[in-house]
Parts: sequence; C-alpha cells; structure tokens
Amino acid sequence: MTDFTEVGEINVFMDASEVTLLEDMMWQKGYLDHKQVSGGFQVLKSADLIWSKMVREYYLGHREPMFDLMAWNADGTRMPYRQHSELLRRLYVNNELFEGKYMVEGRAISISNIHCPIFAVAAVTDHVAPWHSVYKLHLQSDATELTFVLTSGGHNVGIVNEPGHPHRSYQLSVCHEGDRCIDPETWKARTPKSEGSWWPAWQQWLAAHSSGRTAPPAMGAPDKGYPPLCDSPGTYVLKQ
Repeated sequence: MTDFTEVGEINVFMDASEVTLLEDMMWQKGYLDHKQVSGGFQVLKSADLIWSKMVREYYLGHREPMFDLMAWNADGTRMPYRQHSELLRRLYVNNELFEGKYMVEGRAISISNIHCPIFAVAAVTDHVAPWHSVYKLHLQSDATELTFVLTSGGHNVGIVNEPGHPHRSYQLSVCHEGDRCIDPETWKARTPKSEGSWWPAWQQWLAAHSSGRTAPPAMGAPDKGYPPLCDSPGTYVLKQ
C-alpha cells in the first residue's frame, strides 16, 4: 500500500496510542518480537487462525503435520526499531507517503516522480493490505509502465503462491503513462482472469525488464568490521 487511509481490519491496532506502546516495547529489545506481531494478525482472523485450530488440535486431537506455508508463516519477522516505528507511525498513522510529507535526506518523497516500470501485487482477501487500497497506486503513479496483479487468496496464500496448486488464479493489467485510470471494481469486472499462479508472469516481467544475470553480491561488510555470521537463513529460525 502507498495510501493508508483505508487499512482494513488492522486499523483497530493502529491508533497513535497503540503505536506509542509498541515503540516502548521495541525500545527495550531493539525490535518487536515475532510472537507479538503474529498475535495481532491471528486475532484479526481468529476464526481461521485460532479457534478452528483449537477445535481440531485440542478438542479433537487431530495434529496437523507441518507443511510449507505453515513453516513459512512460523518464520516471524524482527523488524528493527526505527524501521518498524517509521512504518507504523509515519505511514500507517500519519499517511505521510501518500500525502507527500515523507522526508528522506531533507526532501519529500513523491511517488509520482518515480518513472521506472512498477510491478504491484495485491490479494483479493488480504485483511492486512486491502486490494482496493493497493490499487490506489494508480492515482499517484506516473510510471512509464504500471503492471498490477490481483491474485486469489489472502495475505499469505496470495503471495506465497507457487505454481502447481489448483484453484489459484490472478488478473493482470498494464497501465502506461497517459492512460486513463478506472475505478477498482470496473477494473476487476473488465480484466480477464488467468488460471494458476502469478509467479510465472512475475518471472517473465523480471526477465523482460532486466539486463541479464549476474553473481549475487557478497554477504556482510568485512571491510567495515561486519563479517557474515553464518550461512543463510541464519540461526534465529532455529529458536523455538
């Protein structure tokens, strides 16, 4: 999202006083623990993420085996204090990016000044980034080419949507600089639906807009005293 006027259900946790509380909690550790982050999202989707799981596993004793999406979802984030604070206060609460008030090195950032091609993705049932709000990028963007994808699924399944799953679909359109913008519901009604994962379309877009393959950069910064600690994905993912 670039406009945080309508953030959906998560708005119940995002007033100024709640952000202040989170900042106080993060100040002690330098980050917000992933259990605190996931807890808020679980409450928003409590029927699916809490109660149905409790019924299956606690009352019925049906222990579900670990699968790929569950493992990915269990790998929580640890955003640094400043990054998380600016995201919550300056973007979510104050909506500074959309209003042209987000300052970087003394200058306000304007999305309309970005003219390189953009590939934006939204999910139909995303309760964290409602797709109508993501679609508002069309109102600000003056990109030479804006590719917008609306995929089936929610906040997790819609994005972690590798090829091979049945009943997955997406809609894709390309808006060029100077094209007329249409409202999201009209766009949804007019844009044809493609079956399957949106990932191949994303890969094709990357290939078409890239200059070729190159070796990845070295990890760490040994010259500055920051050698790599260990191989990816790190040791924190092994903590229970």
